[in-house]
Amino acid sequence: MTFQLANIAGRAALVSGADYYDLAEASKNTLGPDPMAAVARFEELHAIDLNGLKRTGSVEDVTLDAPVPRPKNCFGIGLNYRSHVTEASMEVPTTPVVFTKFPSCISAPNSDVEVVGAAIDYEAELVVVIGKGGRSIAAKDAWSHVAGLTAGQDISDRELQFAANPPHFDLGKSRDTYGPIGPFLVSTDSFANPDDIALECRVNGEVRQSATTAQLIFDVPFLVEYLSGILTLSPGDLIFTGTPEGVGITTGGLLKPDDVIETTIAGIGTLKNRCVQS
Repeated sequence: MTFQLANIAGRAALVSGADYYDLAEASKNTLGPDPMAAVARFEELHAIDLNGLKRTGSVEDVTLDAPVPRPKNCFGIGLNYRSHVTEASMEVPTTPVVFTKFPSCISAPNSDVEVVGAAIDYEAELVVVIGKGGRSIAAKDAWSHVAGLTAGQDISDRELQFAANPPHFDLGKSRDTYGPIGPFLVSTDSFANPDDIALECRVNGEVRQSATTAQLIFDVPFLVEYLSGILTLSPGDLIFTGTPEGVGITTGGLLKPDDVIETTIAGIGTLKNRCVQS
């Protein structure tokens, strides 16, 4: 059974349509309210039948928090779409370009983005959430270690990113509010093909990015195998898988206060983030 996991006021909830069900109540307290604990026990979420249960409320009446609020690790993958490599005038990588987004940057799906300076950029990305940790996970087994998928924005301060040589990828992408994710964590069996999912980014209603994850240079199984071959992955770890062409630094469309970023991933939903002056 598929599932959508939400974080509502710090409590894990399962979502069906516009309705949500408090996880502790829906599971008869076999699962607790902590969203992070729910991610680690994702296999049990498949077995919860919401039919006949009284809904807790409507997702339209609440403010959603990040579905994975406290990841231990948060990885970013750079230059993982050929179209983005081309627009950046870079060489196609032969191994993944990996950086850290410090977990403190993770924010809610409809939270504000604080604009600091004149070179703030958007990057729509599919985010992989590890559910079953491990070391040296084979690519053929990778999807069984994934709790689900969510949408993410890898907001980037380009001035800070390129303030040093080599660049500060980590700091430039980790300011407070620079990692909105959500709106839900969606189980992988919800997708006809989890290796081919459409994503789009609009700024003030204008389409800036449009692609499918089938265009990734390094796909999800490869990334899980690669990262777990270096360090032990933990439940709740996030992998921002990369962004396609159309980012602001190459198109001249950098973010400014009052801009509205909408990031949509098919089968997951939409992030809507307003830019505010820091």
